[in-house]
Amino acid sequence: MADRTRQDERVAATREALLSAAERLFAERGVHAVANRQISEAAGQGNNAAVSYHFGTKVDLVRAIVRRHAGQIEGIRGRLLAGIGDSADLRDWVACAVRPTTEHLEALGSPSWYARFIAQVTADPALYAITTDEVSVAAPSMYALQEGMNRCLPDLPAEVYEERAAMTRHLITQMAVERERALADNAPIYSRATWSEVATGLIDVIVALWQAPVTHDS
Repeated sequence: MADRTRQDERVAATREALLSAAERLFAERGVHAVANRQISEAAGQGNNAAVSYHFGTKVDLVRAIVRRHAGQIEGIRGRLLAGIGDSADLRDWVACAVRPTTEHLEALGSPSWYARFIAQVTADPALYAITTDEVSVAAPSMYALQEGMNRCLPDLPAEVYEERAAMTRHLITQMAVERERALADNAPIYSRATWSEVATGLIDVIVALWQAPVTHDS
């Protein structure tokens, strides 16, 4: 029994090392530019087949990295949603879209690679679809968030809603990428000194984005 426990611990440690190495390399170089051999080497594994053995395909590895973070982000979002109840204030709902990411990144510390990993993955249509599928399974609170946003924006045309939802995702991701990279490189950052302040700035802008007038081309 003790031998089996030690074996399970070694396997878990190896998987964790591979996930960490893959997340960092994918964030820095892009998913398709990184070979399984490079991930194994970065994780300190002498066996070049370690990634295939523990995860299967590279797509399976991407899924595993997304799942690694999704549960924690879902927990934050669920807590925030519980705190606002049935609020009719759009800002409350936008905060529930923004702060799960910034709070998670703050908890990860620096350096982190999650924001840059997500940016690389979502830039690829196929990988973006995979990521969306994983998040939809791991994040049931997203449905409550969307319903709350809809209640605050009852007259917004569906196509405009989809467009502004995409803009919101891009703003959150890219601002998180810029701060994450600056922190990792010890580079100058914007005047907002904390992840919480970054979230506040994003919320200000995203609320304005959703409330902007809808102009129809003539």
